[in-house]
Amino acid sequence: MFRAMSTDNRMGGAVSTVSRANSGLRPLVSLNANDYFAASGGFITFNRNYVNMADINMKAPQRPGSGPVRAPGQRTGEAGAAGELRWDIIELLFFAYRDFVGDADAVLAEFGFGRAHHRVIHFVHRYPGLKVADLLDVLRITKQSLGRVLKQLVDEGYIVQKAGDSDKRQRLLFATAKGEALVAKLAGLQTDRINNALSEMSAGDAEIVRRFLRNMIDLREPDKVLQIIMAGGKGGTRGTV
Repeated sequence: MFRAMSTDNRMGGAVSTVSRANSGLRPLVSLNANDYFAASGGFITFNRNYVNMADINMKAPQRPGSGPVRAPGQRTGEAGAAGELRWDIIELLFFAYRDFVGDADAVLAEFGFGRAHHRVIHFVHRYPGLKVADLLDVLRITKQSLGRVLKQLVDEGYIVQKAGDSDKRQRLLFATAKGEALVAKLAGLQTDRINNALSEMSAGDAEIVRRFLRNMIDLREPDKVLQIIMAGGKGGTRGTV
């Protein structure tokens, strides 16, 4: 059921190998015994053994009703059953995404960070006061994966946690000045690529691109951040959730 896989720790170089072939073995994670978000007398507690593997961890199981929107009566994969597979768009999206996120990869590597760190610090900066639960909804990763990444960003001074004003049990996330500077640098690289791609297109063409990207998003059960972004027309404006 589970194939063997190796993950390497970008920071420490440690390698762990997990084998779960032929099923019958216990789950990889026990939430009761190893919950990185268990409440304590302070803020969120984390496991000390950090492995930067959030970018390769499988995302949390989809909620009922989630997944790509299909035409009435259409089965999974049915659109391409008669030679209609959109290889042109599929492969262009792959390479566009590869290069879009790749611009930031070199900068992140200088700090010992990966793409998971980028996603976390980006949304924490863009939506100050974001709750851990809301961040999990956005990223759709496990608590354990987020816990490893968030711990490093907090320990190294990129993010701070504060108790909620009305509910002291809430742990709200904010980017520090150090975190905001990193986000701005990474966003600058990605903005340059976007502007370069749009430079030879008309305003109408750019609007078509935005409409296409919006239509690619599953909106049946939007999280709080996505609701803000979609309500903003041409993109989200920075604000609390």
